[in-house]
Amino acid sequence: MAVRPSTLEKLAAQLKGISESLAAHEAAELPAPQAKRVRRTITEAYEKLRVVVDNLDPIKQPGFVFDPSNPSVAGRIVAITMVAQQRKPLAKIERFYGSGVYARYYNGDFPAYVGIANREHPIYVGKADPTNPASKTAFEQGDKLASRLTEHKKNIAKATTTLNLPDFEFRVIVVQTGWQTAAEDYLINLFKPIWNSEVAICYGFGKHGDDPKTRSNNRSPWDTLHPGRDWAHRDPDMKDARASKRIVEDIHHHLAKYPPIATIDEILHRFLDELRTFS
Repeated sequence: MAVRPSTLEKLAAQLKGISESLAAHEAAELPAPQAKRVRRTITEAYEKLRVVVDNLDPIKQPGFVFDPSNPSVAGRIVAITMVAQQRKPLAKIERFYGSGVYARYYNGDFPAYVGIANREHPIYVGKADPTNPASKTAFEQGDKLASRLTEHKKNIAKATTTLNLPDFEFRVIVVQTGWQTAAEDYLINLFKPIWNSEVAICYGFGKHGDDPKTRSNNRSPWDTLHPGRDWAHRDPDMKDARASKRIVEDIHHHLAKYPPIATIDEILHRFLDELRTFS
């Protein structure tokens, strides 16, 4: 006795016929707006059909496949490995080979930074790209990380009225060429450091000096809050992008919205929670 096809089998047969008709249709005949609408409709249907196909398979797909080459995964691994490194005084930075990512920490008493001082929450994170994009070893990458940190050391040392160089520490990790960008992105998203330009709070620390006569922009919030770099104050007509009071208020609001991370354990908990969401 023949078994009658189920409703799902009938629908699948109809779907096959529709797909064959679609494949035979000359898509080039459609104007661009109509083609876009049809493409969106087919894509939406495809996503729903994928769910049906997965549900029909008695063997289920894994929720997450660990792929170390995935930038989002690699960025997390590099970032958490950097956090595990020992903090060192910025005032005593030595030259070393390698490019990668770094984080800088504040331990001083500047009033606006009380919320992050003496915690595991960086005031700034960044990356240093290799001299040669095709480099395979730390030697081939050049001393990019050390040079970047040395440059930061010099800039902070100039802000003598508000900052003290001994109050700063750093962590750093040399990584295989290509992974520094993903790691930096993850660190910025995790900590939202107040000196990073991406956060748009006390930005401008990473600026390089040039002749005031060639500048058409205003003085950065960092240079307003921490005067000392000559090129940022040489021109008497240069105006502040924001008033000092406003910058401090922005910092307080930002730290209230994104409470600083105090301990390594808290960072690890967040990291593990994020990994669990993959499964």
